[in-house]
Amino acid sequence: MSDMLPDSLIPYDEIVQEALRAVVGRVLGTVAESGGLPGEHHFYITFKTQAPGVDIPQRLIERFPDEMTIVLQNRFWDLTVDQERFSVGLSFNQVPSKLVIPYSAITGFHDPTVNFELRFQAQEGPGDGPGGHDPAENDGPTVTPVEDGSNVVAVDFKRKK
Repeated sequence: MSDMLPDSLIPYDEIVQEALRAVVGRVLGTVAESGGLPGEHHFYITFKTQAPGVDIPQRLIERFPDEMTIVLQNRFWDLTVDQERFSVGLSFNQVPSKLVIPYSAITGFHDPTVNFELRFQAQEGPGDGPGGHDPAENDGPTVTPVEDGSNVVAVDFKRKK
């Protein structure tokens, strides 16, 4: 008898990741339906710029060839949300841009107002675990998030190979 656990034939890690990404979609959908963010809420969203389905201006891909963090707070427009992705208008150095981001490309979601954070594994391979996000690059006020670890949900499943 072996002390090693067998590899699961059920992809639990993928199921949980998908469910948590749906949380992001639901939150963004609520904001889109209401026409704005409630109270002082604002979101840092980190995503893989080269992930399938991401549609952002070439100048942003050149500046952020791997990962990018945006903030949705005061200066965003045309937020649209569906079951697979969201799109939003943001300004970068006073240049308006439209971004289309599938939930599968998101690696982090943070609402510093209530210190709620979700971290996801990158789709290409195992993640490095939870960590802080880079500063948001779109135009907007600078906010220093509280990093005391409360309300942080990190999902990091490692498969034995």
